[in-house]
Amino acid sequence: MKKAIVLCPIMLLLFASPLLMANGLNLNGLGARAISMGGAFVGLADDYSAVFWNPAGVANFDKKMLGFSGDLIMPTATYELTFGGSTFIDAEAKSKMYPSGIAAYYHPLTEKLVVGIGVYTPSGIGAEWNGSDFFVSALSPLQSQAYNNKSFLGIVTISPVAAYKVSDMISVGASLNINYGFFNLSRWAGGALLELPMPPYALPIDFGQYKEDSTGWGFGATLGVLVKPSDMFSLGLTFRTPTKISMSGEASISNFSALGYPGESEFDREVTYPMWLAGGVSLHPIENLTFTLDAQYTNWAKLDQLETEFTDSIWQVAMAGTAADVMELKWSDCVQIRFGAEYLLNKLAFRAGYYYDPGPAPDETMNVLIPNYDFNGVTFGVGYRLNGLHVDAMLEYLMAKERNVDVNDPENEQPGIYNMSIITPGISVSYRW
Repeated sequence: MKKAIVLCPIMLLLFASPLLMANGLNLNGLGARAISMGGAFVGLADDYSAVFWNPAGVANFDKKMLGFSGDLIMPTATYELTFGGSTFIDAEAKSKMYPSGIAAYYHPLTEKLVVGIGVYTPSGIGAEWNGSDFFVSALSPLQSQAYNNKSFLGIVTISPVAAYKVSDMISVGASLNINYGFFNLSRWAGGALLELPMPPYALPIDFGQYKEDSTGWGFGATLGVLVKPSDMFSLGLTFRTPTKISMSGEASISNFSALGYPGESEFDREVTYPMWLAGGVSLHPIENLTFTLDAQYTNWAKLDQLETEFTDSIWQVAMAGTAADVMELKWSDCVQIRFGAEYLLNKLAFRAGYYYDPGPAPDETMNVLIPNYDFNGVTFGVGYRLNGLHVDAMLEYLMAKERNVDVNDPENEQPGIYNMSIITPGISVSYRW
C-alpha cells in the first residue's frame, strides 16, 4: 500500500455512504393518528405516541393506556446518468418494505404524576439496486464485474418517561432515550491503478465487493412542555437532545486478501443523532373539529464531519492515505412545516394532513444508497372509538422533488437524476382502562 496507488473517485463514495449512519433520514412520525394528521402533533400529544412527540402530554392520561402502531415504508426510486447525449445508467431500486412502529404503556401514579415506557423506531430506511445496472465499463474501467449495491439503517429507541401536571393549564414531561443503531452496507469497493516501472506502466486492480455491518448504543433525553389555556387551544414545545452513538463493526473487501492485504478490519465510528426542537399549536374551534400546526427543526449541520477508526494498521494507512476515513457531509439545518386536521363523527374520526420536509444534503454528497430529497407529504386516516378501545388507520404519500446533480461538476460524488416516492400504510390499536 506504500506504492503509488491512485484510487478512482468511487472509492471515496464507498466510504461516504456508510458514514451517513447518523439518522440520514428521519422517519416522518410515529403513530397512525399522529401521522394521518400530517405529524403535526406536538401541541396535541394526547394519545400513546406522546412519548415521541411531546412527553408532557402523558401527564393528562387519567387511565392506564397501552398502544401500538405498525407501519410499512415502501419507497420507489430511480436513478439516471446521462452524459453527452447518451444514457449510461437507467436504474430502478428493488421493491422493498421497511417496517417501523411504536409501542407504549402508561400508568398514572397520582392525579398529577404519570409514568410509562415506549419503544419506537425514530429512523430507518434503506435501498437495494441491481448491481448490473451500475456496471458500466466505460465509466468504471477498474470494475471487472457487477457487485451487490444495497444499504439498510435504523435506530430503535427505548424511552422510560415521566410527566407531571403542574396545574390544570401546564404539564411537563421527560424521557430517557436509550438508542440502539444498526447499519448494513454492500457495494463495489472501487479500484486503483498500480504504477509499474515498465510497460504497460500501470496495472488496473479491482478491489471487489465491500461489505460493512455495525451496531452501537447511545443515550439522550426528550423534554416537553404542554400549555392548555382553554379547551379550545393548546401549545406544545419539545426538545430532543443530540445523542452520540458509538458504532462498532467489521468491514471487508473481497479482493484485498488476493493482493496480500487483510481482507477484513474491525472499526469504530461515533455518529451524532441530531438535536430536534419542535413547537406546535392545537386549535378546537368547535367541539368535534381539531386543527394542528407544527414547526420542527433538526440540527443536521452537527453532522459536519464523521471519522472512522479502523483497527487493522494496513487499513488505517490505506484509508488515511485517500482521506476515506474522514467524511465531510456538508449538511444543513432544516425546518419541517406540518398541518393536520381531525373531525369526529359519533364513533368515527376522519383525518388529513400535509407537511414539507426539506432534505439536508447538498448535491456534493447525494448518492443512491442513502436517499435525501425535499419531500411534500400528504396524509389521510380514519379512526374508530368504542369505550376505551381506539383503532386507527392511515396512509402517507411522500413526493420527492427531482434532484438533478450536475455531471459536469467534479465536486459531486455521484451525479445524475434522482427521483423517489414513498407510500406508507399503517394501523394502530390502543386501549384505556
